[in-house]
Amino acid sequence: MQVSPKVFDRLAVRCHRERAAPGLAAHDFLIREVADRLADCLPDIKRSFPLALDLGCHGGQLASVLDGRGGIEWLVQGDLSPAMAAQALREQGPRLALDEEALPFADGRFDLIISVLSLHWVNDLLGTLVQIRQALKPDGLFLCAMLGGGTLDELRQSLLAGEIEVLDGASPRVSPFVDPHDAGALLQRAGFALPVVDADRIVLSYADPFAMMAELRGLGEGNAVVARRHGFTPRAVIEAGARHYYQNHRDGDGRIPATFQIITLTGWAPHDSQQQPLAPGSGQTPLSDALG
Repeated sequence: MQVSPKVFDRLAVRCHRERAAPGLAAHDFLIREVADRLADCLPDIKRSFPLALDLGCHGGQLASVLDGRGGIEWLVQGDLSPAMAAQALREQGPRLALDEEALPFADGRFDLIISVLSLHWVNDLLGTLVQIRQALKPDGLFLCAMLGGGTLDELRQSLLAGEIEVLDGASPRVSPFVDPHDAGALLQRAGFALPVVDADRIVLSYADPFAMMAELRGLGEGNAVVARRHGFTPRAVIEAGARHYYQNHRDGDGRIPATFQIITLTGWAPHDSQQQPLAPGSGQTPLSDALG
C-alpha cells in the first residue's frame, strides 16, 4: 500500500484553528464570500439534497448563507477543530469534530457533501476524495472550493526574499497548493462521474503586509508545513519580508494585494441514470466532414 507523504502537520492545523475560533467572525470575509458562491451553484441544479455534510465547516459560515438553497433539510457540520465546530449554527443539525483524512461515516450516507476552503490542508487528497465519494449516495453531489497554486504568491515571494536577506537561506513559509489540472485528475482517479474543475481569483487589499498576515492568523491559516522552520521567526525576517512585499506589490494607493486562487471542484457519485461517454469508434460522423 502506498503511503501518502506528510506535507502538512495536521496537529498544527488543528491548533491554528482552535486559536482562531474565538475571533473568527472578525476575519471570515473570504470564507463567507466563497461559501456564498458555492451555495449560489445549488439553485442551478434541478434537484434537492435533503441530507448534506459541510466538511470543514469553520464557524458555520456556509450554513449561515445557504438561505434554503439546495433543498437541504438536515446539514451535518464537521471541522477538524472542536472549537470551530462548536460555533456552527446549532439549529442546522449535528455538529462534530472530525478529521477529513478519516471520515466517520457509513457508505452511501449523504445526498450532498460540500467543503469550503478546508481540503487544501489534507495530506492525502486522493484518499479523502475517495472517502467522500463513498460517503455519497449514488448520484450524490460533491461540491468543493479549495485554495489553489496561485494563492498568496506575493507573500511567498516576499518572505523568501526576506529570509534569504537575513538568514542566507530559506524554509517553506506558505503552504504548497494544488494545481487545477491536478485537481481534475484526482477527481477522476477517485471515481467521480462528470467531474468539473473551475479556477478563479479573489484579490483582497490591505493597508500593509502586517495587516494581511494578521488576517491569515485570524482565519487559522498559519503555516503548518511539516518542513517549516520551527521556533519563533526572527523579527528581522518578517520586517524584511514586509519591506519586499511593499516595495514590489503596492498599488497606486499605497495598499498591498493578497491573491487567493479558488479552485472549485464538482463531481457526482456514479449512477446508471447519468450520461455515459460513447464507446470509442461509435461515432457516426467522419471527422473530415466536421472539418469541412
